Amino acid sequence: MMATNAGDEFMGRMFEAISGMLLDMLAAVARKDYVDRRRRQAQGQAKAKAEGRYRGRPEDVERNVGIARMLGAGQSWGSIQSATGCSRATIAKIAKRIKQAA
Repeated sequence: MMATNAGDEFMGRMFEAISGMLLDMLAAVARKDYVDRRRRQAQGQAKAKAEGRYRGRPEDVERNVGIARMLGAGQSWGSIQSATGCSRATIAKIAKRIKQAA
């Protein structure tokens, strides 16, 4: 009886170790694929920019004018964010523009 329990314990530990190694390997492969895709995307964007075909997402001028107006009226960033649905980073960018223009 003792030998059977020891064998089961050994096999259980062995399967745990193999499962752990397999998960680590799959995680490494997934990470490498992710990094490769990001690198290729960046290369494509750099090439398109060099050829003048990539300009990024156009700025929403109308929304940004509204945000500038709200900032000028002294509204809080939270209320501006709620009203426009934009991020705090966008509000900060426009606030910085206003400050530089002044």
